[in-house]
Amino acid sequence: MGRQIRPAQVFKTVTTEMNHRILNQYPVAEPPWYQVVGSIPPSETIVRTITPRHQVPRKTTKPKKLYRPQTISYPEDRLRQTFYEDHPWELARPRVVLELDGKDAQRCDWSKGVRQPGVALTGECVVQRQLWLMEAQKMPKRKAYDTARREFYRLRQLEEVEKRVALEEARYVGAYFGKNRLDVGMHLEDLEFEKWKIWATKQVAALEARDKAGVETFDTEEVEGAEVTDGDVLEPVSGEAESKPATALSS
Repeated sequence: MGRQIRPAQVFKTVTTEMNHRILNQYPVAEPPWYQVVGSIPPSETIVRTITPRHQVPRKTTKPKKLYRPQTISYPEDRLRQTFYEDHPWELARPRVVLELDGKDAQRCDWSKGVRQPGVALTGECVVQRQLWLMEAQKMPKRKAYDTARREFYRLRQLEEVEKRVALEEARYVGAYFGKNRLDVGMHLEDLEFEKWKIWATKQVAALEARDKAGVETFDTEEVEGAEVTDGDVLEPVSGEAESKPATALSS
């Protein structure tokens, strides 16, 4: 079988079809991928190359997924996952990920502790400090995690105290602060709850009205045009029949 070159000629073929219309009044629609393939043409070779295997396969059988790139993993990934599983609310804190030259990590000396100059205190500081303790001081993973975590807790408590003192000083001199995020969230939740109460009250009233209407009209409607016969009239009970004449005599 000869070499297949048709896939490499797709762009050229579509260009020819667009330039030579069958009907002049009906232009040929440009495919969505046309501009992309024109600016980034495919490779000349059609043979798919196998990505380098950086990890040795564990099984002796034929490896699978040869054309899929292997997962890129770093030692910090597991440490980062452990920290944020224990401290999920740290992900809610705003972070600045902008860097000037991309070399901020090279200016950090994690041997001096979790706090680094020019770097905000985040979970990444704990991860890098733990990694340095594991590699430099040969600490076990759990011990290094506890050491870095204690330093992080102490610095976080100092930050909270500084914020509280600054807030009290500002209020003492007459500053006014609006609602924080928690208060705003509670206010929005209260509004939704009030809307739900109004809706629930209307639903309960509608259900009660429907139940009352069903009880009052149950089996009381008469068919229009229906005649009542003697067989449909119920005869009085014997006790009632005897009591009626006695009542008439007494009257």
